[in-house]
Amino acid sequence: ISKGPGNSKSEKSTAVPPGPPMYLDLVYIPNHSNRKNVDVEFFKRVRSFYYVVSGNDSASEEPSRAVLDSLLEGKAQWDSNMKVTLIPTHDSEVMREWYQETHGKQQDLNIMVLASSSTVVMQDESFPACKIEL
Repeated sequence: ISKGPGNSKSEKSTAVPPGPPMYLDLVYIPNHSNRKNVDVEFFKRVRSFYYVVSGNDSASEEPSRAVLDSLLEGKAQWDSNMKVTLIPTHDSEVMREWYQETHGKQQDLNIMVLASSSTVVMQDESFPACKIEL
């Protein structure tokens, strides 16, 4: 992908190698869902029933709104409308805004965002949890 007319520097997606789509049950979106590592091509090629969206750092744009939008764009190009569940590890402002603004498109693409109020407590630490049955 060229950065613009007359610019000799190019940028290629390195998230996934070339080839046919890969079908998986569960995928952790790399690098805290940072847009430097995940793009539309990732979601066109790495097709999963469940995607874990990590990241809770708005200063580093993690999770990235661009990554969440790439999921919608990539999934729209799949040849099937299989159900996809997005599992956020944190309740972030980016995630809430994206969910509200794209809810209709998520429904059209058969994407569900999992919200969990379950909490696991271990020793002095507690964290959100969800159960996935594959």
